[in-house]
Amino acid sequence: MSLAIEFVGIRKAFGPVRVLHGVSFTLAPGKIYGLLGENGAGKSTLMKILSGYEQASEGEVRIDGTACHFRSSRDAEQAGVVLIHQEFNLAEHLTIAQNIFLGHEYKRGWLLDERAMEKASALRLADVGLRISPTTLVRRLIVAEKQLVEIAKALSRQARLLIMDEPTATLTPAETERLFALIGKLKADGVTIIYISHKLDEVKAITDEVVVMRDGRFVTRAATADLTRQQMANLMVGRDMSDMFPPKLTPAREAPVAMAIDGLSVPGWIDELSFNVRAGEILGFAGLVGAGRTEAFEAIMGLRPRSAGALTLGGKKVQPRNPRDAMRHGLTYMPEDRKGKGLHINLGLSDNLTLMTLERYATPLLNQRAEQEALEQAVTIFGLKVGDLNARARMLSGGNQQKLVLAKFLHPDPRVIVLDEPTRGVDVGAKRDIYFLIQRLAAEGRAVIVISSELIELIGLCHRVLVLRAGRLQAELSAEKLNEEELITYATGTR
Repeated sequence: MSLAIEFVGIRKAFGPVRVLHGVSFTLAPGKIYGLLGENGAGKSTLMKILSGYEQASEGEVRIDGTACHFRSSRDAEQAGVVLIHQEFNLAEHLTIAQNIFLGHEYKRGWLLDERAMEKASALRLADVGLRISPTTLVRRLIVAEKQLVEIAKALSRQARLLIMDEPTATLTPAETERLFALIGKLKADGVTIIYISHKLDEVKAITDEVVVMRDGRFVTRAATADLTRQQMANLMVGRDMSDMFPPKLTPAREAPVAMAIDGLSVPGWIDELSFNVRAGEILGFAGLVGAGRTEAFEAIMGLRPRSAGALTLGGKKVQPRNPRDAMRHGLTYMPEDRKGKGLHINLGLSDNLTLMTLERYATPLLNQRAEQEALEQAVTIFGLKVGDLNARARMLSGGNQQKLVLAKFLHPDPRVIVLDEPTRGVDVGAKRDIYFLIQRLAAEGRAVIVISSELIELIGLCHRVLVLRAGRLQAELSAEKLNEEELITYATGTR
C-alpha cells in the first residue's frame, strides 16, 4: 500500500520570485516523516507540487520509481496522494458530509445518495473524535472543528501517502492525542505520512525521520531519535535558538489598570467573567477549545451579543459597538483566523496594513506614497520577508502573513492589544520574533493579552495566566506558579 517518493531537482518560481532551488531527496515507504523549516522555506510549495496543486518549473517527482506529473489534486488523489491543507479548504455553505465527499459523491442512479454519504461521514468523524452531526453546516463550526473535518475528509480518500500541514494548530491536547493514535494506526496499515509542524515536541513524539529545508533548499535528513528539539530548531533557522523567550520585565506595581472587565456574560459561552490587566503587563488566557476565550473577547469588541458586563478602558467606562469603535478607545483584537478574519488575502500589503486607519492616508484623496512608506517601516519593524512590496497578501508565507496581521492591528497604536493565537502555524524563528515583539509592546507601557493553546508559550511570556473552563474562570496563576501541569489540571477540571 505504501508509496516511495523521490524529488529530483525540483525548482519552482512564481514570476520573478524563486521559491524552490533544485530540491532533491527521497522518502522510503511506510514511515512518518517530519518536514521542518521556517515559513518561506518552501515546504508547503513542495508538498503542493507532490499533491498536484502546483506544477514544478523544473525537475520531477517519482513515485515508486515512476515519474509523475499530476495535472490536478484529483489526479494525485487517484494515485493515493492526499494533502490536508494548513489553511482550510472547505465550502462554508455546505454540510460536513457534502464537504467530505465534494467531488467524490456517492450516487444512486442519477441522484446523489445523501444518506450513504452521511453514514460514511459519521464513521470518519468518529475516527477523528468529532461528535457532531454530518448534516451540520461548516460555517457553524469553530476553527478546531473545521480542522477535524479537514482530517476526516482526507481519510475518506483512502490515502497511501498522507501529507499533514500543521494538523494540530487548533486542536486541544486530547484531540491531538487522538490524532496521534490515528496516525499510528495509519502507519500500521502501511500509509506513508509527511507531517509538517512547527511544534517540535510533536515531531519528536511521532516521526521516524526528519527532513529539514531552508530558503527553498534541502538541508539535511536524520533519524528523529538522534536529534533534540533544540537541534531541530537550530537546523531550521541556521543559528542557535536557545534564547526562545525574552527575559520577563516585571511591570511596575503602581502601573494603572489599562482595561477592566466586570461581570461579563455571553449567552451560551461566558458566565460572570471579571478581570483586569495593567499597563506593561502580559496577561495570558488558557483553556480548552470551547472554554469561551475567543467568544469573551468577541463580545467585548462588539462582535457578538453579551447579556451583562462592564468594560473600563483607561479609567473610563465604554461600550464598543464594533471593533472600529473599540479601536477609537485604544483597544484592538487580532483574531485567531488570519486568512478568514485577519487579512484580505487578495488585496495588496499596504492595503491590508492601513485598512484600519484609512483616515490617516485619505486627506481626502488616498496618499499612496504615505501608505508605501508605512509598509516599508512595517517590513523593517516586524521583520517581514517580502520579495515584492506590491505583492498581494496571499503570496506571503504563513509566518509572514501572521506578521502582516500583527502589523495591521498594531498600526492604530492601541494601548490594549488582544492577540488570539498569535503564533498559530508560525515557524520557530518567526515565533521568537513575535515573542520579542510582544515583550517590546509591554515594555512600551501597553497592556497585552495573549490567548493561546500552547502552554509553553503562556509560561514563557506571561506575568499572569487566567484559566477558563466551560465559560467560567477557574484559576489565576502568577508567573512563579506557572507550569504545564497546573494549567492542564485547571483547564480540564481535575482541580
